[in-house]
Amino acid sequence: MKRLPRIEHYGLIGDMQTSAHVCDDGSIDWLCLPRFDSPAPFAALLGTQKHGAWRMAPAAAYEGGAGATAARRYVGESLVLETVWTTPSGSAKVTDFMPPRDGAPQVIRIVEGTAGQIAMASTLRARPGYGRVSPWIHELGGRMIAEGGGDALWLDTSTGQVEKDGAIVSSFTVTAGESVAFVLSWGPSHGVAPEIPDPDAALAATLAFWEDWTSQCTYAGPHREAVVRSLITLKAMTYAPSGGIVAAPTTSLPEEIGGDRNWDYRYTWLRDASTTLGALLGSGYWKEAEAWRRWLLRAVAGDPENLQIMYGITGERDLPERELRWLPGYENSVPVRIGNGAVDQLQLDVYGYVIETLYLAHQSGVARCGDTAVLHQRLVEHLAERWQTPDEGIWEIRGERRHFVHSKVMAWAAIDRTIRLVEAGALDADLFALIELREAIHQEVCTRGFDPVRNTFTQSYGSQEVDAALLLIPRVGFLPPDDPRVLGTVEVVRQQLSTPDGLVRRYPTAGDRIGLDGLNGDEGTFLLCSFWMVDALALTGRLDEAHALFDRLLALRTDLGLLAEEYDPATGRQLGNFPQAYSHIGVIGSALLLQQLDAGAPAAEAGVLLAVGV
Repeated sequence: MKRLPRIEHYGLIGDMQTSAHVCDDGSIDWLCLPRFDSPAPFAALLGTQKHGAWRMAPAAAYEGGAGATAARRYVGESLVLETVWTTPSGSAKVTDFMPPRDGAPQVIRIVEGTAGQIAMASTLRARPGYGRVSPWIHELGGRMIAEGGGDALWLDTSTGQVEKDGAIVSSFTVTAGESVAFVLSWGPSHGVAPEIPDPDAALAATLAFWEDWTSQCTYAGPHREAVVRSLITLKAMTYAPSGGIVAAPTTSLPEEIGGDRNWDYRYTWLRDASTTLGALLGSGYWKEAEAWRRWLLRAVAGDPENLQIMYGITGERDLPERELRWLPGYENSVPVRIGNGAVDQLQLDVYGYVIETLYLAHQSGVARCGDTAVLHQRLVEHLAERWQTPDEGIWEIRGERRHFVHSKVMAWAAIDRTIRLVEAGALDADLFALIELREAIHQEVCTRGFDPVRNTFTQSYGSQEVDAALLLIPRVGFLPPDDPRVLGTVEVVRQQLSTPDGLVRRYPTAGDRIGLDGLNGDEGTFLLCSFWMVDALALTGRLDEAHALFDRLLALRTDLGLLAEEYDPATGRQLGNFPQAYSHIGVIGSALLLQQLDAGAPAAEAGVLLAVGV
C-alpha cells in the first residue's frame, strides 16, 4: 500500500499547457490532459492509486521501501526534475519532464544507471475522467495504449511491457551507463497515433528552453535562487496558447485536513493573473504581459460591464461548480470540486488589480494598445458607477456582501493609476472628474473604514474584525507608510492574525460555526498574507524584522523550492492547492521590495507599486 504523502512531497513538471505532480516516491499522482482544466487520468492525489497514477521506482521501493532511498532536485534553473535512487546493489537517476509542446502532450521519464546494477519497475494505471473510467489496454504495433472514453494514452519504451490488473507494467534492470526511456503521449481516442519523440533530444531542447527563459531575469539580488524558482513556477502555470494564467494547477487540496474548504483553482482569476504579471514584469518579462493583455481583451470582449472575477484559461465564462463524489479527497477532505461557483461574485478590487497591471505594463515599456485603452476607459466608467456597492471581496466570501475596505482601497488604486496614465498622455479621460472621484473614495474609506478608538482600519465598514489585506494600504500608496493609521493597522493585524512565529491568517474563522465568510471550519496561515506582513514591516521601518520573517517563509518551501497556498504551524505542513501562484508572487514581491529598501530607496516610493512587489 502506497503511503499517504504530504502535499509538499510533490514536485511539478509541465509544458505551459498542463502539468504533472511527481511524488518523492516516484509516482505521478496528478495529471490533467490535454489542459490544466481537463479531466485527470491520474487522480491519485485526490484518492488512491486505483484512481490513476504512474509510478517509476526501484523494485525495492515497491516492496516497502527498505534499502531504497531517493534524493531529488531540479536540473539547474529548469522544470526538469531529477531523482537519484540508491539501493544496496546500485543507483539510478530518473529524469522527469514535459517538453514544451509541439504536437501531442507528453511526459518523458528517462532512467539511467549511475552505479552498480538496479532493478526498476514502472506501473502505469490510467483512469481517465478523474479516476472514474477503466480503459481498454491493448498493444498496437509494439506500442501500449490505454483508451477510455475520448482519451488515448500511448506508452512507448524499449523495454518489455505487459498488462496486469488494469495497469501497464514494466520490470527492467539498468547498470551504470545504461538508460531506458518511457514516453507517455496523449491524444483523442478517435485520432491518429502520436509520433514517438527522441527522448534525449527532447530533454536537450527542454533544458535549452528553460535556460534561455531564465537568462532574461533581471533580478540579481541576494535571493536569486528563490526568485528564479518562483518565476519558473509561475511560467509553468501560464497556458501558452492563450496567455491565461491559472491560480494553481490543482483542485480541492484542502485548506484544513478533513475540512470542506476545497476549491478548484485551475482557472484564470483576474486578480491572481494580474499580480502574476506584475511579478514577471518586475523581473524583466514583458512578453508575458503582452500575451496576457491579448487574453484580457478576448476574455472581457465587448462586455466590461459584466466583468467576471475569473475565466477559463482561454476566456471561457461558464465554470459551473460540481462535486466528484467518487473521489474520497486528499486525506478524506471532501467534497472534491471542479468548476468554481465564485465565478458569479462581485469583487470590486479586481478593477484595481487589472488597471494596475495595465499601468505597470505601460511603465515597463509595453507598447500602447488602442483597444486596451478603450477597455481601460470603460472599466473606469463602470467602476465609477459601482464602487459604493457592497461585494464579496478579495477572499470570495460565500456569505452576505459587505463594504470591504480592501475593495474600496483597490477601487482608489484603479482611479489613481488611471490618473497617472492620463497625466502621462497615455490615456484620454476627464482628469478633473477622476481626481474628484479619487478623493471621494479616499475620504469615504478613511471615514467609514477606520476605527479611531483602536487606531486601525477594519475588514469592512463598521466591523470589529481586521483583515490581512489591510496590510496593502501602504503598498498601493493609499496612505504613506509612516502614517499613524498605517502603523496602527499593521500592529493590530499582527496582534490579531499572526501566529507566535509571525505567520499571518487572512481573517478570523469560526471553527464549527458559520463564520463571517459564510463557511464553517478553519484554515492554515495564508502564505501570501505572511509576505504582505514582510512588506508592511519593511515599509514601516522595521527592516530587520522584515528580513527575519522573509527568511522564515523561505525556509517553509519544499526541498524543490515550492509553496502551497497555506501552512499549518501546528503540524508543520503545507495546505491548499499546490503550487500556488499567490505564494510565489509573494516570494518575488518581497524580495524585490527588500532589495529596493536595502539599497536606500524611500519607503513611500518603493511601496507605490502594489502588492505584486514590482
